[in-house]
Amino acid sequence: MNFKNTLTAGLIISLIGLLFLIKSATFGYSMAVSWLSDFGDGGANPSDYNTILKSYITIFVILGSLLFAFGLFFISFSFIKLCEMKGVDKL
Repeated sequence: MNFKNTLTAGLIISLIGLLFLIKSATFGYSMAVSWLSDFGDGGANPSDYNTILKSYITIFVILGSLLFAFGLFFISFSFIKLCEMKGVDKL
């Protein structure tokens, strides 16, 4: 198994997760504005908009957390396996 590719994939996944965590408010806001634009000129109830906004932000925080955690797991796993293959006893 090529653990260098797994290490690279883990790095990419964790960076995407970190991006989702950092930009969750921006992404959530843009999704909520998109949802609001579906109502046309009348708009929607402000409390409904705030609920949708918070929900979208929460979705991006959860998705970012999961991706970041999986990425760190892949990085850790690959690093340990690469050290074992090279015969490094102490990490």
